Amino acid sequence: MSHVLLVTGAAGGLGRAIVARAAMTGAQIAVVSRDAQHLVDAFGEAHTNSPTHIVADVSTHEGAQYAVKVCVETLGAPTMLAHCVGNILLAPAGRTTEAQYRDVMRANLDSAFFTLGAFVSAARTAAIPASACFVSTIAAGIGIANHEAVAAAKGGLEAMVRSAAATYAASGMRFNAVAPGLMDTPAAAKFLSSTALREASAKQYPLGSIGTADEIAEVMLWLLSDAARRVTGQTWTVDGGFTAVRPLVR
Repeated sequence: MSHVLLVTGAAGGLGRAIVARAAMTGAQIAVVSRDAQHLVDAFGEAHTNSPTHIVADVSTHEGAQYAVKVCVETLGAPTMLAHCVGNILLAPAGRTTEAQYRDVMRANLDSAFFTLGAFVSAARTAAIPASACFVSTIAAGIGIANHEAVAAAKGGLEAMVRSAAATYAASGMRFNAVAPGLMDTPAAAKFLSSTALREASAKQYPLGSIGTADEIAEVMLWLLSDAARRVTGQTWTVDGGFTAVRPLVR
């Protein structure tokens, strides 16, 4: 079966890593971003041999429906979804404005929910097995200071994944998530902007390094693949031991 992969938040560091790896498997790929120029910067101008570009805001119901509709019309119903939309806010609840909170929920939870709905509708209409992988964070599973808003959003995402796995198992659909620690991507650049910050961050992880987008992309694509056909409703933590092992800080 030829796979059609839909990647949301595709112009970010993780999205680009997923597209690069997936392109080597022969999958047909549609990439989604709110900004057309971001897609051009990440993947070049759209042409026959490049991913299909879709400009849509999937944090809205209409935007998510439109993104999947274009994918169906150009490549066919997506058999795989890698949802990489999200943002990071480091602030305690008492210093988080309503606008900041709404933005975090929109980017991290609303986008996941609306994209999930559009994706499963297309897969059920086409009567095809399908799999989706979402991106959570270790802050959803362990208390980390100043992460209240994003922890709430990603905790909701993980619960959504489990519920969707139960709802659609009989239709041959699988849903999983990954929960990375700090990744060396443009989104985290301000946290890794100096050698001192990078070294301090690495010391928080028992394996002593910062994760890369390519490492997370590899796990996500495996979870999406037929090799993981017995895995659903799970959140896979990929964090260098942060949540399970106490590091020895020298």
